[in-house]
Amino acid sequence: MAMAQNTSGSRRATPISGRARIALILLLLGAVGTVWVTNWLLTDRFTETTRNRAELRLALYSGNLISELRRNAIVPELLARDKALLDALNAQDYAQSSQRLISFVDEIGAASLMLLDRDGRSVAATDRNRLGESHRAMPYFVDAVRANTTVFTEIAREAGGYRFTYSRRMESNGDTVGVIMVEVDLAKFERAWAGISDAVMVTNSDGVIVLATEPRWRGLTPAEALGPPEDGAIERLIASAADWTATTADAYLRGEAVMRIDGRIPFRGWTLSTFTTYSSVRERVNAVLALEIMGFAILAAMVFYTLSRKTAVRMALFQRDATELRALNARLQREIAEREKVQKNLAVAEQSLAQSSKLAALGEMSAAVAHELNQPLAAMKTYLAGARLLLNRNRPDEALSAFHRIDDLIERMGAITRQLKGFARKGQEAFTPFDMNDALASSLSMMEPQLKSRRVKITKILPDAPVRVMGDRMRIEQVLVNLLRNALDATKSVDDPQVEIILAAGETATLSVRDNGDGIEDLDALFEPFYTTKAPGDGVGLGLAISSGIVTELGGRLTARNGERGGAVFEMQLPVLSTATEAAE
Repeated sequence: MAMAQNTSGSRRATPISGRARIALILLLLGAVGTVWVTNWLLTDRFTETTRNRAELRLALYSGNLISELRRNAIVPELLARDKALLDALNAQDYAQSSQRLISFVDEIGAASLMLLDRDGRSVAATDRNRLGESHRAMPYFVDAVRANTTVFTEIAREAGGYRFTYSRRMESNGDTVGVIMVEVDLAKFERAWAGISDAVMVTNSDGVIVLATEPRWRGLTPAEALGPPEDGAIERLIASAADWTATTADAYLRGEAVMRIDGRIPFRGWTLSTFTTYSSVRERVNAVLALEIMGFAILAAMVFYTLSRKTAVRMALFQRDATELRALNARLQREIAEREKVQKNLAVAEQSLAQSSKLAALGEMSAAVAHELNQPLAAMKTYLAGARLLLNRNRPDEALSAFHRIDDLIERMGAITRQLKGFARKGQEAFTPFDMNDALASSLSMMEPQLKSRRVKITKILPDAPVRVMGDRMRIEQVLVNLLRNALDATKSVDDPQVEIILAAGETATLSVRDNGDGIEDLDALFEPFYTTKAPGDGVGLGLAISSGIVTELGGRLTARNGERGGAVFEMQLPVLSTATEAAE
């Protein structure tokens, strides 16, 4: 009987052992499957987030670089017309020329300025140590003498890196008397990029790296710069740094897999590339995986405790395993604490970036206020001068009329300030119906001082019937003043300046402003903030950007094109207020 009982007990023990093995196998398979799926999903998600941030940085870098190049491109054209420099070249008297260039360089923001005579000799420079040097064989001198436009040149330095220059020939009475050369400081972008990104490089149209955060890359092609050395050291580093949470790498930088983002710069076929490591992706994915592994470890401990408590041997084994699990949990908790610290640091960095964005927005709003108030202030100055002259001639009644206009301009300045506040709180001011003819008449009255100061032929083609639209009349008047002012500025260099204003009503109210100036060179960048073709001090490039935003907010659109017979044509289209809609309003 005892033997039978033992046999029966051994038979009962067999299913328990089998269930334990099945439970452990299922738990292991579930853990492996869960960790694998989690790793796959989170890796794709965090990699895409990192790629999006890298693309945003690429767009910011590209914008800053092209802005610096465009800003310096206009300098040689302006200095080539400088009368003092032309007189110095004609008289060969350069006593004050270097000092004049030094006074320009800080305002321009260029690396250096240099004035060359017709023989290529440096006769004036912001770096006085370079006076007397011969540049006759340098490409920026030879190409500038042969060309009628500003010439951009890339010159490799003997010590490594490149110099970037704009140059333009200077003419007097139809003869070439010298060349003005402006060196652009693009090395500052390398220093700035080195503190933010893992690596950045810029290649020219020939595929040669001209800017890079890695000094050894300059002058090489991307394939040569990123290629492995002959001794295979990078391959060994890659093998040792391999991480199972990383996706397929775009390239390898210092033995570490990196994500490569390429973008074209709209300047002479240049390309900008950024390299971002996967370290942030690995840290974030591993933090989540560590939590999952810890949870499965705890679950496994509970399973072991439940299945092994019937025997002392299994209890001892469980206690030993529990001790190991506690140590593992402590290590995981320390790793989690480190991950949380990294996350807090990342949150602080994101808050700092948000604050920087707010400060940038405040700067743009301040520039917009200064630009919009410039027009009323200019008109007030003209009226004050006229009033002073009328008082001196004992004509107080007419002077009083000028003072009334000044008072209206002050009211208008207050209205402009209130409207600029509206850019930050859209939708707070109600729109009202008004006649476009009245808005145009008010705008022409606003521009009356500028129109009187110049002989400009104004042609108006207006409909007999009112053209009524729904919107903010004050903002529309701002747009009209900006368009009229740009048309007047565009005709400064024309012998017979003409401005044509056409207002038509159909499905939309269309107002066109045409001039017979030189036209528009870059239509794509015309409505971008801070883009301007005017001389420094004449404008900050916000008028058309603000005008386009106003028209878009009112449900219309503002476009520009070059006229068939020359000049520029700006066209503003707004929805016409129908009789039914006006009755409903």
